[in-house]
Amino acid sequence: QGVSAMKAKEIRSMTESEIESKITEFQDKLFKQKVQKALGQAENPHKLKQTKRDIARLITILAEKRSQNG
Repeated sequence: QGVSAMKAKEIRSMTESEIESKITEFQDKLFKQKVQKALGQAENPHKLKQTKRDIARLITILAEKRSQNG
């Protein structure tokens, strides 16, 4: 795993709105990484996979929080 990987514990300590803003931030980051890859400028293709996983982790924990709160 990359150093920038978000930990589940770290995400769970955030509020729903903080998680939502992180999701937006990571989706923007993912888009930029995809553009770089398309242009052949991607310095580390592994980061693309890591970003996707971080987004999935954020969405999963956000869904958990919402189901707990009713």
